[in-house]
Amino acid sequence: MPNRLVEIFRPDYWLSLFSENLSTWNIIANVLDILVVWFLIYKLFQLVRGTKAVQLIKGVVVFIGIRILAEFMGLHTLSWLMNQVITYGVIAAVVIFQPEVRRGLEHLGRSSFFMPSKKEDREDERMILAFDKAIQYMSRRKIGALVTIQRNTGLDEYIETGIPIDADISGELLINIFIPNTPLHDGAVIVKDGKLAAASAYLPLSDSMLIPKEFGTRHRAAVGISEVSDALTFIVSEETGGVSLTFNTDFLHDLTQEEYLRIMRRELILEEKDRDKKNLFQAFIDGVSKGGK
Repeated sequence: MPNRLVEIFRPDYWLSLFSENLSTWNIIANVLDILVVWFLIYKLFQLVRGTKAVQLIKGVVVFIGIRILAEFMGLHTLSWLMNQVITYGVIAAVVIFQPEVRRGLEHLGRSSFFMPSKKEDREDERMILAFDKAIQYMSRRKIGALVTIQRNTGLDEYIETGIPIDADISGELLINIFIPNTPLHDGAVIVKDGKLAAASAYLPLSDSMLIPKEFGTRHRAAVGISEVSDALTFIVSEETGGVSLTFNTDFLHDLTQEEYLRIMRRELILEEKDRDKKNLFQAFIDGVSKGGK
């Protein structure tokens, strides 16, 4: 098994998959084999996203890159050393990151592996309406609030700093969390996978000098999380009741209800073209099934 694992990182192994001596069907099978492997790698990245295992995978990618470069340049000692790291590093990683592996397998068992939920759009719209209800209530009464919605970049390291909630999203719950002088009102609420994952969480503060001085810690935290992730965050100012949004390092403040709802729907609701991309693999499977009948 270790020798087989090392072999796949040799350039001549990949060239042999498309040798002239192979039949057309064998070449098609090899291409399909490669596509399936890369699809599984992609799903693996999705499972570990937002966990400490991501850093490990980044390191593995670097080692693989060095291994391939050493092979091409004829650096045999370095190539041998990278072989040992890759071969035994995988075994060590399973032991070291056992909690992350278990979490990923549990997630795999609970979710649909190939297809997104058909209710995704309706749930996103319901979530946005819950946000709107809470924002309108808190804005009129100048109740400060900070809510971060996870998108592609994992926020587990920030969720761990807060108080776990794991509750369905509702305007009433958000309002209760941010009522002044309650245990959870200080800090951020983080939304993950359509759930309120944690409250009273700490977010990184931005050092940007472009943030106007009249905005306080909540706004700096919202900009800070937008600098290290693709999360969308909304803030209600306890000074003015103004509503702000941050995403992709953009800071939009003093938004009207129409403006922030339009941005939320644009950023959070899955677009038709994205659904088409997500269903591409399933369409391929369906096409193969029909062709075989």
